[in-house]
Amino acid sequence: MKIISLSKTVLAAAIISLAACSSIEPNTLKDALKGKFHIGAALNTRQFTERDTADVRIIKRHFNSIVAENCMKPMYLQPREGEFFFEEADKFIEFGERNGMCIVGHTLIWHSQLPRWFCVDENGEKPTYEVLRELLPDRWKYLETQITIESSA
Repeated sequence: MKIISLSKTVLAAAIISLAACSSIEPNTLKDALKGKFHIGAALNTRQFTERDTADVRIIKRHFNSIVAENCMKPMYLQPREGEFFFEEADKFIEFGERNGMCIVGHTLIWHSQLPRWFCVDENGEKPTYEVLRELLPDRWKYLETQITIESSA
């Protein structure tokens, strides 16, 4: 909870600072920087499913770019080899599209959020770097046909 409160405080301070530097007061953070760059937020499941209504109000008002916090990482997309779970990733994409946001794919392979099957061989041993590099395309080829990340301008 302290992190959320701190991030909201930082957001408010950023908006006030930007408004003070401009002769025209922007209504939102994304408006203050329009034409310069997108303002992004990493969203968790409670946010993109709109259960955390307070955060969703802030996200929709001030941000125009989103990235998935966890739902698109391997341990969530393919918890067991050959078993794919796209429901949350699809909801994340739908949220961004519905709100006209730029959708960013980021850290799709993360060392601490890989499913166990991804990092062990048939004997339960860690594969070498060379083996992992060889296996990666085979283990994730299905994703190439299932996930399309589109960016809106």
